[in-house]
Amino acid sequence: MHRYVRLFGTPITLLVLLGVLFYGAWWGYQNVIKPPPARVPDPCVTQSVGSQLKTSQVTVKVYNGGSKTGLAGTVGAQLKAAGFKVAYIGNTDERIAKTLVVGATAENPEVKLTLGFFKDASVRADQRSDGTVEVLVGRDFGGMNPKAARTMAVPSGAVCLPSPTPSPTPSAAAAGTAKPTATKTS
Repeated sequence: MHRYVRLFGTPITLLVLLGVLFYGAWWGYQNVIKPPPARVPDPCVTQSVGSQLKTSQVTVKVYNGGSKTGLAGTVGAQLKAAGFKVAYIGNTDERIAKTLVVGATAENPEVKLTLGFFKDASVRADQRSDGTVEVLVGRDFGGMNPKAARTMAVPSGAVCLPSPTPSPTPSAAAAGTAKPTATKTS
């Protein structure tokens, strides 16, 4: 009996260890090629805007969901000229027919103010928490409204908008990369 354990024990142990090694290599490879997790957006901050919300207080991102090259850039430039903070201009994989304004709710003042700048646009609420507004323009872009109001009445005087200051990032000292300084002691 002892002879069989010695004869088969070593190869079986080696096969088990090889299985563990290959599983570890496969698991590691799967985790290396997996895309990193999406960054969670910073939540909006309730800010006092007085009685009027101005375009300069609204942050928008403009996406082209149609086939016309440069449409998002053109719309972004027009929104910037109207005073909006344009945070991003690019394309979306979502195919869009007519203009779509996306925000936390259709009743949010920043969404309503942005919506007023577009002809034949609709709203999609997505319960976002960052206070930004996205404008998706598409193949049947209806154009801009040149008579759009640049302010909107806000009876409460407070609106949840992106933080006016960026989120804090660790300093070099907090991250442990600060250079040591020599101090002279007497």
